[in-house]
Amino acid sequence: MEESTPERTVWNMEKIREGKQASWNYIDGCMLTALTEMARITGEERYFAFVRECIDHFVSGDGEIRTFKPEANNLDDINEGRVLFALYGRTRDEKYRKAPERLMAQLRQQPRTAEGNFWHKQIYPNQVWLDGIYMAQPFYALYEKHFGDGDFSDTVGQIQTVRAKMFSKDKGLYFHGYDASRSAFWADPETGCSRNFWLRSLGWFAVALADLTEILPDGAGKDKLVPIFTELMASVGRYADPDTGLYWQVPDQGGREGNYLETSGSAMMAYAMLKGARLGLLEKGYAAKGQKTFHGIVEKYLSVTETGLNLGGICLVAGLGPENNRRRDGSYEYYISEPVVENDAKGVAPFVLAYTEVKRLRS
Repeated sequence: MEESTPERTVWNMEKIREGKQASWNYIDGCMLTALTEMARITGEERYFAFVRECIDHFVSGDGEIRTFKPEANNLDDINEGRVLFALYGRTRDEKYRKAPERLMAQLRQQPRTAEGNFWHKQIYPNQVWLDGIYMAQPFYALYEKHFGDGDFSDTVGQIQTVRAKMFSKDKGLYFHGYDASRSAFWADPETGCSRNFWLRSLGWFAVALADLTEILPDGAGKDKLVPIFTELMASVGRYADPDTGLYWQVPDQGGREGNYLETSGSAMMAYAMLKGARLGLLEKGYAAKGQKTFHGIVEKYLSVTETGLNLGGICLVAGLGPENNRRRDGSYEYYISEPVVENDAKGVAPFVLAYTEVKRLRS
């Protein structure tokens, strides 16, 4: 945070590597969400001040969001809007009330699959990715809670469809993607699902469920989400490395050549287990499992150098397609081929979130 500005956040490795200008994006959104939680748990104003500085770089007085392109129908771009609710609650500045309307305008016209789920992006027609549940649904639920009619049925229904279409009863895990049209090159022609399980996509889904069970009030469909959450936490736990508590990049193929214990998805699982236990949704033993994973990350991937703390073992990015990028085919070989980096927000942010849950556990 101390090395970052709104124009250049040092944790956004994708933009740094590609030399791109700052924009409204999900990677910074993940980190700002984590910093907002740090502000809550520590009471230190500097975290909140930095979040506000970053958001103010993009959000104008009338709530317009600079660089946001709703026509892209990109669920990733919804994620950064989560912090707007906290900013409005703290400041009552109307621009933080107006900006969520810009994001909701996209969701209201977002293309949907035949089952009613949001397309992941305009360039991924008829496709549902686990990532997109995290990117859009907590924001959607927060909007309904604070500014909408309190109707969470759309969010609950979309997650129930994910459970119906993307869950492997054999493995107890969710496939990374689902193509309702069965036409994508990576999709199984019968099920529409991708071929393998990817840890971080499972992590996104787990974190979304943990957060949604806190956002939704009782009687608003939470009872339908809790079993999906507890089922995933029970099944994913059996894939943890027994020594470190970490999880594999391709979770069900631990020890296979090229596979590795990955930081971002492991931190997400730690956060989800710790939070689920704190909320009373999971048995208390899950808090110990989450702590083991968190401390396993510390031991294996957190180092101290002359430049400060460094967090390694982070998969930079992974996806499915599009058509002109057939390398991203959902194969085992693809998932282990993506770069592994240090200090990217997709790993640092969930690690910080897990840390806030560890602190809550000890307080």
